Formats: sequence, structure tokens, C-alpha cells
Amino acid sequence: MSRSGLAIAFTVLAALLAASALAEDAARSPTGGVTSPTGAMIFYLAHGRDGSCGPNCSEWIAAEGVVEWDTFKRLFAFLQHLGDRKAPVVLEVWGAGDLNVAVTLGKIIRDHQLDVTAGTTVVAECAKVTEAACFALKRSGQPLDAVLDTSFVACDVVCVLALAGGVHRALPAGAKVVIGPTHIRNRLAPNVSEEHQQGLQARFGDRYRLYLTQMGVSSEVADIIVGNAETDRSTQISRDNWRRLGLVTDPAP
Repeated sequence: MSRSGLAIAFTVLAALLAASALAEDAARSPTGGVTSPTGAMIFYLAHGRDGSCGPNCSEWIAAEGVVEWDTFKRLFAFLQHLGDRKAPVVLEVWGAGDLNVAVTLGKIIRDHQLDVTAGTTVVAECAKVTEAACFALKRSGQPLDAVLDTSFVACDVVCVLALAGGVHRALPAGAKVVIGPTHIRNRLAPNVSEEHQQGLQARFGDRYRLYLTQMGVSSEVADIIVGNAETDRSTQISRDNWRRLGLVTDPAP
């Protein structure tokens, strides 16, 4: 299993992101049952004023949390329940997520012909209740009144891989896109030898390159992912390069 890691230069940003989710994580029960970790990604339908999530857009799918080994099952079930309704996916990814599952999320999103962006969904009702009650609301299956906050958006390698699945892809102008190093971990057998890691990184790198090019994203992004796995460093991709690399298809709002 390949999971996103964090370079020292990115520790402060990662710590800020983690801190914002700690209180909510403490109030969350496991998302998918006893085998799913606390903080695993959830999906719910949010709606706001016209234009909240783009031109003529007032309804979106909030995707927030850690991309875990079973996250794709929850997205697939959510979209089945949603039926023929089309709404963009708004990513709020945190934690050390599973890259292979992020690829699967992207494929599911593309199969359903959905658009993708990133931001924080702020549910109106959550301002009046506890974190635990807010989490219960988000899992209720009911559409929730919300606003989309794009004042601070960080998109890491897991976010980038999921974002790539969007038919139309956009990021807020002030977003920070940072691809950090990746590490191989086996959920059932944590100790993976260095030699085995290198072989798996090469294999996964080829998989990411194929996926990204199929989604219309430059293979240069896959090169960055593989290179950072080898050098244990992070690369920030400037806004000027988002469209050149195919990370976005639409101008930043």
C-alpha cells in the first residue's frame, strides 16, 4: 500500500491541517464500521446559494477526511444512492492517505462524469451543535445547507490523484499544491524491506503515470511523485503550472 508522507519542509502546514481535524476526529466513530479508522473520508450532499460551487452551481458532494483502504466503497455506495443527479465533488483531504485508493476514487469520479474542485464545506447546522452531532448530521444522508470556504486550501498528492478524475477540474486561486514523498506500507504487515519498497515504488509509479495520462494530466506529475519518493522531498506546484500540467481544466476562480 502506498501512502502519502510529509517532508520536513511541509511539517508546519501538515500540522496546521491535522490540528483543524483533531477535534472532529475525536468526536467521530469509525466511518465504515470497526475496521475503518477514525477520520476516514465521508461523503455527503451540500447545497448553498446559486454560484456557491461555480457558475450555476448550488449543490455539491462534500468529500472530507483521510483516504483510507475502503474509501472507494463509500464513494461508490454514495453515488449509487444519488442516482442520476450530477454534482461536483469538493475535496477536503487530510492525513496520510492511500494513493492507490485515491486513483480508484478518480476513476469512479470519471466514470460518473463528475467535476472536481477543493475546499472546505461549512455546514450551517454544525455551528449550533457538538462535533459529534455535526458528524452525525453529515452521515444522515440528508442534503445539508452549507457554504464553501476556499480561503485556505491545501492539495497534496492524494488530493491531486483524486482531482485528476474530474471531467472539469478547478482549484481556488490561493490553493497550495504540494506533492510530498510517498512511502510503502502494508496495512496487515507494516514492515516492508527497502529493496521491496523500491520495486513497489517503481511499479506504483508506472500505475500513476498511466492513470494520470488517461485522465489528461501530464506524465510530469507522475515523475514528480516518483522522484519525491526516491529523494524524500516535497515539490510545490505553482499556480502558473496548474493548467500546463493538466491539474486544472478551468481558470482558478
